Amino acid sequence: MTTDAERLTVVTGSSVTRRKVISIVSHVLLIGASIVMLYPLLWLMASSFRPENEIFTSGVSVLPSANWSFDSYVRGWNGLRVGFGQLFINSFVISALSVIGNVVACSLAAYAFARLEFAGRRFWFAMMLMTLMLPYQVTLIPQYVLFLNLGWVNTILPLVVPKFLAADAFFIFLMVQFFRGIPKELDEAARMDGAGPWRIYWKIILPLSMPVLATAAIFTFIWTWDDFFGPLIYLNDLRQYTVMLGLRTFTDNTGMSDYGGMFAMSVLSLVPIFVFFLLFQRLLIEGIATTGMKR
Repeated sequence: MTTDAERLTVVTGSSVTRRKVISIVSHVLLIGASIVMLYPLLWLMASSFRPENEIFTSGVSVLPSANWSFDSYVRGWNGLRVGFGQLFINSFVISALSVIGNVVACSLAAYAFARLEFAGRRFWFAMMLMTLMLPYQVTLIPQYVLFLNLGWVNTILPLVVPKFLAADAFFIFLMVQFFRGIPKELDEAARMDGAGPWRIYWKIILPLSMPVLATAAIFTFIWTWDDFFGPLIYLNDLRQYTVMLGLRTFTDNTGMSDYGGMFAMSVLSLVPIFVFFLLFQRLLIEGIATTGMKR
C-alpha cells in the first residue's frame, strides 16, 4: 500500500512538473512573439524623438538617443500649409459620421432580415452576401462616375453617405447573426402589448444588441480612420485631407522627405484608435464571442 501511494505521489509530482514546464515555455514563446510584433511600434516611437540625422543611423535600438527632443512633433504639427490639427478634425468628422451611419443603417437592415417577413427575403439576403465577394476595385469606377455627376467629388459625401445606406454587408451579416440569437418570444410578447416593428426594434432589439453594435462601431471607426485609398480618390483639397493623406505629404520623391515629422504624426494618429479600443474593448469581445449563439 505504501508502494502504491509512493507511485501515485511520483506520478502526480511529474505531472505537475510537466505542466509547469509547458506553462513556462508557452509564456516565453508568447512574450517573444509579442516583442517581435511590438518592435516596429517601439522603433517608430523612439525614432519620433530622435534628430533627423540619427533616425536611420541608430541601428535597431528602440531607445531614444541622448539628445532626444520634441522637434519632430512641432515640425510635423506645423509642417503643412494647413495645421495637422485640421486633418485630425477631418478624420474625426468622417469617422464619427461613418460610425453613426453604419450602426443605424446596418442595424435596421439586419433587423429586417432577421425579424421581419417580406417577399424575397432569402433572395435579397443572399444577394447582400454576394456583395462581400466583390473586390472594392470592381465598383470603384462606377461609384466615382456617379459621385462626379452628383458633384460630390472633393467633399466628404462619397466617404460618408454610403454608410447611411447600409453599404457594408459584413456588418449587416454580423448583426443578423446576433439578432437571430435573441428569443422571438420577446417580439411576440411585445406585439400582444400593441407594439409595432419600430417599437420592437427600438425598445427590445437595440438594448439587447449593445455588444454587436459596439463591435460594428469599433471596426467602422478603425477602418475609416486608417482608410487611405478612399480619401485619396475623392479628396483633392489639402484643407479636407484626412490624417492618412497628411502623412503621405511628408514623403517626397525628390529626396526632401521629413521622416521625423511623419513618424511623430504617425504616433499621434495611433492615439485615437488606442483610446477608442480601450473604451469599448469589453463590448467588442462580448459581441464577437456571442454572435450567432442562442441566448
